[in-house]
Amino acid sequence: MSRVVVALGANLGDRGSTLRAAAEAVAALPGVRPVASSHEVESVAVTLDGPDDAKPRYRNAVVIVDTDLEPQAFLDALHGIEDAHGRTRDVRWGDRTLDLDVVAVDDLRIDTATLTVPHPRAAERAFVLAPWLDADPAAVLPGAGPVADLLAALGDDTERVDEPRLLAEPTRASAPERNVTSA
Repeated sequence: MSRVVVALGANLGDRGSTLRAAAEAVAALPGVRPVASSHEVESVAVTLDGPDDAKPRYRNAVVIVDTDLEPQAFLDALHGIEDAHGRTRDVRWGDRTLDLDVVAVDDLRIDTATLTVPHPRAAERAFVLAPWLDADPAAVLPGAGPVADLLAALGDDTERVDEPRLLAEPTRASAPERNVTSA
């Protein structure tokens, strides 16, 4: 079995419901066992030109699973979940109903035409690091270091959403709670 970190994001539609449904769909994939999940955070949209406050804000989260699927088969299954939620791929880094990214698979390094892990921009994205740290306080991004250190160096510009974790996980290690602000 491999341990896989999946980043979830959405900035169109009912973002929170979409993330929760997608997390459940990931956990229900054959050969997948959920390990941990984060609370949701909100962040500014990032486009090819950089952060864009004029775009709808993103809702982001992380799900950690164990799977016996090969990395490409797992990614293909994630694409099926995206498609089921109306994902289109018209504009690179454009608005989307759902985005599911494989951030890490154990300590593997994979670089194919369709899959690169560790995710090449994960260390630059607070919207990936903050929920990952929430799901796993001991997380390490292979080749980059402890997620807590990466997030501290980058700065956390995300806002915690006052919603329960995406999935109930009896095996999840307890993590210190972040400050919750009401919207």
